Amino acid sequence: MGVQKFAIGLSLILSFFAAGGAHAEVVAPDDMIKNTANEVLEILKSDADIEHGNINKLGKIVEDKIATKFDFNRMSRIVLGHNWNNATREQQDQFVVEFRSLLIRTYTSALSKYRNQTLAYKPSHEQPGDSEVTIKTQIIQQGGPAITLDYSLEKIEDGWKVYDVTIEGLSLVVTYRGQFAEEVSQNGMDSLIHKLAEKNKRSLAS
Repeated sequence: MGVQKFAIGLSLILSFFAAGGAHAEVVAPDDMIKNTANEVLEILKSDADIEHGNINKLGKIVEDKIATKFDFNRMSRIVLGHNWNNATREQQDQFVVEFRSLLIRTYTSALSKYRNQTLAYKPSHEQPGDSEVTIKTQIIQQGGPAITLDYSLEKIEDGWKVYDVTIEGLSLVVTYRGQFAEEVSQNGMDSLIHKLAEKNKRSLAS
């Protein structure tokens, strides 16, 4: 899958998250996606600062609307695999911080590439009592083929959180897992954390 298609997919990933209070009624995952996608996509279309490339404002949207709805701890455990269990608690905590920053930067960059794509929703097969569900959608873009986009969510005490996104059959977590496993195998866990931290710092500086 090309970089452009992956970026388009990530830009739409961002669109369905909304901040919710701890005591708010738990909304079905497919309804959460539909309702908040409309809200966020409206912001992208109408906000002049975003239209003119205000990355700081985009980053704030990611922090406020999205980051709180991801289970970064679970994502970190999955992406590291057995290396998570072999890491110290301090290494685990440091990795979660840097991995979270990496994803926020990636999502902010992807969101800046939004160009009026829309989401089409496939029927949800969620059953009462399910603690995990996959919501299947398609990104519809003018002049190009539809892109499949699936969200893997888990239900926790205060609602649903995402732990993976699959674009055109390619899992975001699995993609990073291969890269990270190679680095840990060659240079160790501390090296991976250091490289992520340096990459995040360079991004902030630029």
